[in-house]
Amino acid sequence: MKNLLLLCLFLVSPFLVLSQNSNYDKNLADSLGADDYGMKSYTLVMLKTGGGNIEDKARVDSLFRGHLDNIGRLAEAGELIVAGPLGQNSNNYRGIYIFDEPDKAKVAELLLTDPAIKADLLAYDIYNWYGSAALPVYLETHAKIEKI
Repeated sequence: MKNLLLLCLFLVSPFLVLSQNSNYDKNLADSLGADDYGMKSYTLVMLKTGGGNIEDKARVDSLFRGHLDNIGRLAEAGELIVAGPLGQNSNNYRGIYIFDEPDKAKVAELLLTDPAIKADLLAYDIYNWYGSAALPVYLETHAKIEKI
């Protein structure tokens, strides 16, 4: 029975064709660096509480203002495509970044432009991540829906 099923699969397989998406836009896919599945490699950063302990509240506020300004600068440059805080959790994760850069060493250099990371108020874990190549274009839509 098993051999019969294998024989049937062998005979039918040349007629099985993966269906192509009728909405496929090659130019858009190429411009976003998409593979055949519409995906590409990114770098995911999990921000977590660092070991630094600064008592001066004004200094901490200034470092986190610089942290937010740095996020804006990296997003404006097209390097950082997702950033946001996380709710309280047992891993001490504070937020995430997704960089449109698959090289973790390059991302580590970019992270050192963040004053809160430099001051060790925030630390990070870096991972390779495979996601939709359309991720960078969501920011264009977000700019149209944010009221404040």
